[in-house]
Amino acid sequence: MITWLDAPADYASVWQAMRAFTAARQPGTPDEIWLCEHAPVYTLGQAGSPAHLLDAGAIPVVHCDRGGQVTYHGPGQVVAYTLFDLRRAGLYVREYVALLEDAAIATLAQHGIASCRKPGAPGVYVRLDGELCKIAALGIKIRNGCAYHGVALNVAMDLAPFLGINPCGYEGLRTVDMAACGVSASVTQVGETLAQALAAALAAAPSAALAAVTDAAVTATPSVAPIPSAVPAPPASCVPPRVPPLAGRAAAGE
Repeated sequence: MITWLDAPADYASVWQAMRAFTAARQPGTPDEIWLCEHAPVYTLGQAGSPAHLLDAGAIPVVHCDRGGQVTYHGPGQVVAYTLFDLRRAGLYVREYVALLEDAAIATLAQHGIASCRKPGAPGVYVRLDGELCKIAALGIKIRNGCAYHGVALNVAMDLAPFLGINPCGYEGLRTVDMAACGVSASVTQVGETLAQALAAALAAAPSAALAAVTDAAVTATPSVAPIPSAVPAPPASCVPPRVPPLAGRAAAGE
């Protein structure tokens, strides 16, 4: 099931709802994708260092249980919370990270933006003005084989709050959005494309016959073009190797 949450979504409330959903899951509980646009908030991962929070100003900070360091959520960014039973889907953490990245890369390609991975730094990047810049961040928590948190993709937002942190723990990392890449799209439009890509990727997982996400339950959103079966390859200058395996980690990001 794919559901849009009311905007602006309070981060702490959504986080607690994800925890409650995951704790109550049964073996047959259908997977869900929650889409939202958050009110401004900085989030710090469970092992995150406050040293990477340079100047929060008036923006609230939530210390949560995902992996990774610090990031920012706010208007103009779509967040897809992927409540997936990885054990049922036959996915290990490394494949799940790749699934999230692949969905974001496919979504960007659908809008004409070439993007890539960066070795040792989970997430999705674009090359802009000769520089590799982050456009999508990951956050992962796995409990009893089930994942929550997900992927945040920058669409058209005020990027200034990223200057108040070392994004994802990397000093000087430039963060951009789709608008900076010359693409005009709404959060709703990009969110629907991203959700379809995530659902399709889960359906193609090793245990696809048991995957329960379907795009038939999209809530009050217009239709979008299907994700192409083959996404155009980014240019060679933007194709670093995949992220190294994260085996044995219950939380990962960004």
